[in-house]
Amino acid sequence: MENHHQKATNGFSKPTDYSTAGRVITCKGEPFVMEQVQVDPPQKLEVRIKILFTSICHTDLSAWLGENEAQRAFPRILGHEASGIVESVGEGVMDIKEGDHVVPIFNGECGECKCCKSEKTNICSNSGVNGFKKVMTNDGKSRFSTKDGKAIYHFLNTSTFSEYTVLESACVVKIDPEAPMKKMTLLSCGVSTGVGAAWNTANVQPASTVAIFGLGSVGLAVAEGARARGASKIIGVDINPDKSIKGQEMGVTNFINPTEPGKPVHERIREITDGGVDYSFECVGNLDVLREAFLSTHEGWGFTVILGIHAAPTTLPFHPMELFNGRGIIGSVFGGFKGKSQLPHFAKQCMRGVVGLDKFITHELPFEKINDAFQLLIEGKSLRCVLQL
Repeated sequence: MENHHQKATNGFSKPTDYSTAGRVITCKGEPFVMEQVQVDPPQKLEVRIKILFTSICHTDLSAWLGENEAQRAFPRILGHEASGIVESVGEGVMDIKEGDHVVPIFNGECGECKCCKSEKTNICSNSGVNGFKKVMTNDGKSRFSTKDGKAIYHFLNTSTFSEYTVLESACVVKIDPEAPMKKMTLLSCGVSTGVGAAWNTANVQPASTVAIFGLGSVGLAVAEGARARGASKIIGVDINPDKSIKGQEMGVTNFINPTEPGKPVHERIREITDGGVDYSFECVGNLDVLREAFLSTHEGWGFTVILGIHAAPTTLPFHPMELFNGRGIIGSVFGGFKGKSQLPHFAKQCMRGVVGLDKFITHELPFEKINDAFQLLIEGKSLRCVLQL
């Protein structure tokens, strides 16, 4: 049977008058609108879940604006941070059943591929993050459609801006039924990505020094993770001076606004830390910022983790010989967490207060006010606005 429900869809107005060649064109991302759509039952190794809470990440904003080539597929149901309850499961799903409390994840874990069987990575060859993917693996089709049968594309394995959604079972994580669902929403992306980058990717050590470039939700989650690991100095870098106050709540000990006159940021950080930090995290998606983050680390052992989403095509802003000074650099996806096997334990750690999730929820709104939530993010007024369906 089919399930009819509401979802938020986005559109674009784009120029068709080619006489505008050579002139500046202003395009507008149209507001989300609520529409009735059909959601098919889950097929083999798929799960249909009822979304209870969903929140908005900068990746959703970027996709809405079509900033990256991989994101330009419309119509599409966006959203990838959520929590919900399993409504039904498809053939072959053994670890999840109807009624389970779950969190969807954009970087799945099939458990069968070579990468999933390796302890060295959380990448999944079958259900890993793929910005170009817009249909289900099983049959190459969408589970969403309009009332007249036209397909609506999926987004980042999840599509959570919807009352119901269908995911591959590899992208559904069962969590403790006692866990507060609203808070668990944050584990779908931002908090797991940031805390995991500090814990898993960088393996921040007690008494070490850290610099974080960009204090959005992911950057502040890095700070929270570094604080929990006992870092002695956590330097936050952001052009928004208001982030200084929020950063202190998450463990930031020093704040630098790069727009203020003075030496380059990496030189200021080297002075503060007697030669550079042990770990730096780039959470902006900007090559100039990435270079500052790299240069802010200590020669010999400094380690930079890339978390910002960079528009393709871009190349790293380094000469190969600069790596001979002993600094390292790596990208991190979903904080290095293997979603299905490791996220449930992380959820329990959050329930015990090892990581404070309350601090990340700055606003709460009903799902129907999704455009207001996006505006809060655009204006830099929210970390996470949680929408209740």
